[in-house]
Amino acid sequence: MPFTNQTEEKQIERAVLVGLSCPSFNTDQDADERTMDELRALAETAGAEVVAMTLQRRPAPDARTFIGEGKAEEVKQLAEMNDASLILFDNELSPSQMSNLEELTGRTVLDRSALILDIFAQRARTGEGKLQVELAQYQYILPRLAGMGKAMSRLGGGIGTRGPGESKLESDRRHIRSRIDKLRRDLEQVRQVRSVQRRQRKKAELPLVAIVGYTNAGKSTLLNTLTGAGIEANDRLFDTLDPTTRKKRISDTQEILLSDTVGFIRKLPHHLVSAFKATLEELAYADLLLHVVDVSDENWQIHAQTVDKVVAQLGAQDIPRVMVYNKADKCDPDVIPFIRPDEDVKISAKSGEGIDDLLTAIEKALGKGKHKVKLCIPYSDGAVLDMLHREAQIDSTDYVAEGTIVEAVVDDKTYGRVSTYIMGNE
Repeated sequence: MPFTNQTEEKQIERAVLVGLSCPSFNTDQDADERTMDELRALAETAGAEVVAMTLQRRPAPDARTFIGEGKAEEVKQLAEMNDASLILFDNELSPSQMSNLEELTGRTVLDRSALILDIFAQRARTGEGKLQVELAQYQYILPRLAGMGKAMSRLGGGIGTRGPGESKLESDRRHIRSRIDKLRRDLEQVRQVRSVQRRQRKKAELPLVAIVGYTNAGKSTLLNTLTGAGIEANDRLFDTLDPTTRKKRISDTQEILLSDTVGFIRKLPHHLVSAFKATLEELAYADLLLHVVDVSDENWQIHAQTVDKVVAQLGAQDIPRVMVYNKADKCDPDVIPFIRPDEDVKISAKSGEGIDDLLTAIEKALGKGKHKVKLCIPYSDGAVLDMLHREAQIDSTDYVAEGTIVEAVVDDKTYGRVSTYIMGNE
């Protein structure tokens, strides 16, 4: 049975948030006040009402209940007092821990990864997005089947139930593996289509500028402001899953393709990075990255580091980038230190402030200052004409007795090589 991402009308679920901090955890495992606040935002994005929150600190996680029997009993009482039907963990739980906690508390228990997957299931709109989300959910479920019998049999369309439903998942691993293989084949076809599109783009000589950033940093708003793409942009996490690409002329001599991407987040489940590879690998082929940072968020530096980490995982760490400090109108200018004063920009994607500076920065980063030239190339210098077709944007070609008349847009390097052919030069 395929996944569904239709949000059914239902009573808003009340949720208790739980996190565990341990000295032995790395940053991707540990919970703290910041990640708990982010978990609250995720829960609200999924449609839950957060009614209580607790952060436990202990030397090591409990093998059976993760937070310990006493704390589990406390969480149960917290849920009962607040009439909560859902318990959400900021950490990743093992299947047995999830099952034990459900039995102890009598409530639905989900970890952070399952919550993010649920949000993605709600938000995917295109066929490609739905394929990627379904693959990620099956990859999450498969190793957890033994401990998720109860969870997999739940019905009702609540948070964490936008999945396969009752299809005997516990005993049908072969069916799931077969479905995963089918989804991977389908997504490989998507990657092949994207590869063809990249070759066509290369042929058209339009550079690709990819917008990256932490979720809710303002990427879609920026794309709308720059291109009039008309993407729905709301103040909520993971509002855009399906990438949008638009053409944009940024100057008289430069046109680009501008592409939005899914937002990143701390503790992003590896199933999602893997499943969305067909989309995210576009970053590795971009000519320039616009790293959008919401500087009105007090944790913006941590968010920026998270994005850098995921970009590196995708093999795009060496691609030139412009840091775009968004929502600069909401904070004190002195708290936004430019990393590279001549290259980075402060903007407000919503109001349009700083957009002209951004376009200038994009053109400069793509480099290579552009020059519009009219050349007369003697027929004996055919190699120069071949070089222009490879490295310049040819606007027109004409043939006269003296040679080939070419109008083209060239970068600084090419300009130096063809300057003697510029019409009017002696």
